[in-house]
Amino acid sequence: MRSAFFGNMDQGQQLPGHFALQNPKMLRVHLNGDVLARQGSMVAFQGQMDFEYEGAGGIGKFMKKALTGEGVPTMRVKGQGLLFLAHDADDIHLFYLENEGLTVNGSNILAYDAHLQSDIKRVQGAGIAAGGLFNTTLTGTGWVAITTHGTPVMLDCGRAPTFVDGQSAVAWSSHLQVGVNRTFKMGALIGRGSGEAMQLAFQGQGFVLVQASEGPTVPPHTH
Repeated sequence: MRSAFFGNMDQGQQLPGHFALQNPKMLRVHLNGDVLARQGSMVAFQGQMDFEYEGAGGIGKFMKKALTGEGVPTMRVKGQGLLFLAHDADDIHLFYLENEGLTVNGSNILAYDAHLQSDIKRVQGAGIAAGGLFNTTLTGTGWVAITTHGTPVMLDCGRAPTFVDGQSAVAWSSHLQVGVNRTFKMGALIGRGSGEAMQLAFQGQGFVLVQASEGPTVPPHTH
């Protein structure tokens, strides 16, 4: 896997250059075929392009999305030219998979190569009732662009047991063992909790990317 986080994006084999950062908050895709992107993420394009709704890809994936709420609505962009994508001015980060997998929080996916395989998987120890603990795994060889709210940190899970807030975990190595760590204490029942009752627990050799946020906040009602 190649990424600026690993310092190997410009080393070794020549990578296909159709995904690039126009700036830290905008993705530029040199399109000659098709790509899958978050619905509504197009901010501009030059050339000839068509935008189509992309379904779940079969009844099995449709049911997974319906039951879990995981996965961002996607569109398929076809054509030739320059495509510019962004989402809420979030920071954008690129990964190039080399016949391997990357697990991503669906709400953080901006775009990926159309030939990559996608599936929704459940975190071990978390039932369907525990919303937010289903994630999207992308596998194959190709580009993935993800967004983060703020500048993220990359943690090496091989150095020590690693625990991350479920809303802050953006992406991680798909071969890591992932479970749920519960730190609920009785004091929480009387209003003396820490507000951090459950985290994702990562074990194995790999990484987890953590954003500097627990997700967008809901503004208070004014009426």
